Amino acid sequence: MQKVIDYVLSLGGYVFVPLVLILVGLLFRLSFLKSLKSAVTVGVGFLGLNLVTTLIGEYLSPAVNAMVDRFGFQLQVMDLGSGTSAGIAFSTTVGALIIPIIFALNVVLLLLRLTRTMNIDIFNYSHYALTGSIVALITDSLIYGLIAAMMHCIFSLIAADFTAKRVQKVIGIEGISIPQGYASSTVPLYALLEAIYEKLPFMKNRNVDTQFIQKKFGMFGDPVIIGVILGIIISLLAGTGFKEGATLVIVVAGIMILFPRVIRIIVEGLLPISDAAKKFFNERFGGKELYIGLDSAVTLGHPTTITVGILIIPITLLLAAILPGNRVLPLADLAFAPFFICMATILHKGDVIRTLISSTINMALVLYISTWFTPYYTELAVKGGFAKEGTNVSALYVGNVYDFVVTLFMRLGAAGIIALVVLAAVPIYFYIKKISFKDQQNETIKG
Repeated sequence: MQKVIDYVLSLGGYVFVPLVLILVGLLFRLSFLKSLKSAVTVGVGFLGLNLVTTLIGEYLSPAVNAMVDRFGFQLQVMDLGSGTSAGIAFSTTVGALIIPIIFALNVVLLLLRLTRTMNIDIFNYSHYALTGSIVALITDSLIYGLIAAMMHCIFSLIAADFTAKRVQKVIGIEGISIPQGYASSTVPLYALLEAIYEKLPFMKNRNVDTQFIQKKFGMFGDPVIIGVILGIIISLLAGTGFKEGATLVIVVAGIMILFPRVIRIIVEGLLPISDAAKKFFNERFGGKELYIGLDSAVTLGHPTTITVGILIIPITLLLAAILPGNRVLPLADLAFAPFFICMATILHKGDVIRTLISSTINMALVLYISTWFTPYYTELAVKGGFAKEGTNVSALYVGNVYDFVVTLFMRLGAAGIIALVVLAAVPIYFYIKKISFKDQQNETIKG
């Protein structure tokens, strides 16, 4: 089983996702050639996305390390990053079983109409695997570990359904949602903060998005100029020389330009499959929608996400240094900050101020949760051969609210499982009630 998982993961997102999309296209009665073209286009988009994120790792990560050295941050727990965390998650017994179990769970929930999202983002099942692996370690029970992983999946699907329409509006494509294990975990916080912002007189009914900034400040609001300014700020904080600084400026400006264009390629590929899915479900299920669950990477093209994602890098380092009780030194994952804050852009409708405030609050939570998980994460990393005995390691990747909540409840045994089921059942009930009402309205209009 582990060899099969390793082989699947070795294919890379830009190979595996297109293979799945070909099958999805055929399922929705799209011709083979059209399915192939759509899938390969999406694969090319993911390839481009991979190249851009590689660029981030190659040039931003050294700048982050330089900032850490320059300001002398003294923190005892090293951030190993997402890639290592996924490896740790899939190296356990829970990880070896997780792909077929989560896929089957998702299908059952769809058939029972408890969700409308089919999560094809197999690579990010690692988030569920890590939750389950930690719970299995703490409780010494494989069954509890698998239940924990499934509960994390259920919470992710709830968040995906809840935000689907907003995601579709921002991305510009119907029929998708974001069940990715980390991005979905930020939805409750960002939704709560959005409700609070709407109660504040100076923030209510105001939307300071990048278009507003560009209109107000002219060229200073242009994404390229913003990229240049952010590149200069990071260069100054990192104390780089002219050559490294100038390169960093070009890279950050390049990220501002390339991310949206790469995302447009993915969107172009998904449109025919999305249209086919809509037609398929209109014909067979009376207009009931099904969402294709994708990686949160497809949301990264928004200028607000990129801008705040780069700004949050020095802010997170500052938080790590000043927050009492934090022990984690952000390193490997910090350059990929846009992935941590992308759903804030969705929930706040692209508002830069709200997204920045919410992202700062979220990163503080990430640091504290990562610190809390340190002993368990370290033990898993040592057992899997990803860290040496006697070291203390963690990752921003594990600073996940769903990880934290599920683990806390699962430590209570059967009572905790019941509590988690109730916690999941309440939003599912109200969501189904709301959707059923909308479906009835649509049928009345059609009639």
